Amino acid sequence: MTLDTSTNQTANSAVLDSAHTGDIKGALGTISVNDNAPRGTLKARLKTLIAIVGPGLIVMVGDNDAGAFSTYTEAGQNYGTALLWTLLLLIPVLYVNQEMVLRLGAVTGVGHARLILERFGKFWGAFSVIDLFLLNALTIVTEFIGISLGLSYLGVPQIPGVIIATIVIIIAASTGSFRRFERACLILVLGSLLLIPIVLAVHPPIGQIARDFFIPGLPAGSDLSTVMLLIIGIVGTTVAPWQLFFQQSYLIDKRITPRFLKYSKVDLWVGIVIVIVGAAAMMSFAAATFAGTEGFGNFTDVLGVAQGLEAKAGEVFGVLFAIALIDASIIGAAAVGLSTSYALGDVLGLKHSLHRKPSEAKGFYAVFAGILVGAAAIVLIPGSPLGLLTVGVQVLAGVLLPSATVFLLLLCNDREVLGPWVNRKLMNVFTVIVIAVLVMLSLVLTVGVLFPDLPEAIIIGILLGGSAITAIGGLVWFVVRKKTPLSEAVVQERQAEFAQRNTWRMPPLALLAKPKLSAGNRIGLSVLRGYLVLAMVLVVVRVVQLALGGS
Repeated sequence: MTLDTSTNQTANSAVLDSAHTGDIKGALGTISVNDNAPRGTLKARLKTLIAIVGPGLIVMVGDNDAGAFSTYTEAGQNYGTALLWTLLLLIPVLYVNQEMVLRLGAVTGVGHARLILERFGKFWGAFSVIDLFLLNALTIVTEFIGISLGLSYLGVPQIPGVIIATIVIIIAASTGSFRRFERACLILVLGSLLLIPIVLAVHPPIGQIARDFFIPGLPAGSDLSTVMLLIIGIVGTTVAPWQLFFQQSYLIDKRITPRFLKYSKVDLWVGIVIVIVGAAAMMSFAAATFAGTEGFGNFTDVLGVAQGLEAKAGEVFGVLFAIALIDASIIGAAAVGLSTSYALGDVLGLKHSLHRKPSEAKGFYAVFAGILVGAAAIVLIPGSPLGLLTVGVQVLAGVLLPSATVFLLLLCNDREVLGPWVNRKLMNVFTVIVIAVLVMLSLVLTVGVLFPDLPEAIIIGILLGGSAITAIGGLVWFVVRKKTPLSEAVVQERQAEFAQRNTWRMPPLALLAKPKLSAGNRIGLSVLRGYLVLAMVLVVVRVVQLALGGS
């Protein structure tokens, strides 16, 4: 056990980079590493919150990136506000996933990728990092697609515009100052507010929005497999795997310890509110813009949305949309790129901190710059299938999310890792339900690819059957599970740990007892991995079918 006020934090904890210890130097304030003063007044609590604010806001607003702009406006243009209810259901999923990541980051001081590698071995660690790297690379391509389309609407030449955007992102992250980077990101966060005047200008029907937000339903007369593809895309763009890796590592880089977790949770909630309001705004104004026009049901890309807004409300609102798109794409590219650099730095043992200058962390910054330059180059290649990439990336993120969530759940139940911060029973139950729902959605998509004319009753049957199997499996587990009584010494030790939660940190990784995965867990992970690989292949098949105009 180590205290966050120790003068020898790196030696006594699992922190991998010494730059991850010391004063919290946020965009809006500083907290000394030796600051143990109680926050007894509202002023003191607000001052602390302002200093902590950043990780939750950035990861959530970065989530409303170019892919999100495309996915949400496609839902609005093609189906009106009929799919708004998906956002309501995703709120608890967003919070639970990111709250678990907050705890892992603050308590362990070790990034997500390294924890998977250390606790589950090289095989699963390699799979997770490879998944992340490939999906992140494709995601960053979609960010530059967003920048390119936004520039196109504004009449700015795409090649120099994309090159300048790439250079700006790399420079913003490479100053050697965590504070300067966070300040730049928070300025970009303000760009999300540009969506508000657009909503006010097109006057979407508030009553219908409220109804569709709270009452689930599917668009009447639509192709169910296509709708399910879009729903999985909404899930993938709202709760993406890169968020888990980015927020955990960014929180560590900001030097936040368990003592300030409650402030980080407030920061996260503010970010969630912004991301859901922004998503609902995009669905709503896209629905209102194209309702009753030839464009309804015929989504092309976000450039078409900007042009539709211009026709509906005037050129100024098309410009606002394009600027908001470019802004969101830039913050998304920065966050996704950093999630890759942090993960590889963790796994390869490289120095990986925004507190370090490029000369002090060459590998970290080289990976960041390399993945951005590569993505920008792909976008600038004439004839690149940009629309196909944008749709496919969001759906692939949704398909891969169950695997990422499974490892997150296992880590948050690992007492060697989290000690008194391990998950409570209700959190575990909810997360298992989330994983089951995500697997069922990908199963529906898989069956829909194999049988394009699948009746709606079969799809509903899959969802109901999957729900029943999950419920029965949970009941059987509860009945047969035998819990070994804890000794009095273990009980007392855990009570002592719990009493000191705010200062408890994970010991160095080398001192942790190796976890023992049961045969059932190993089989389950292998089956899940095999199925998700198959589902990924079939997602690509389905997206290509749609791109070619197939049914």
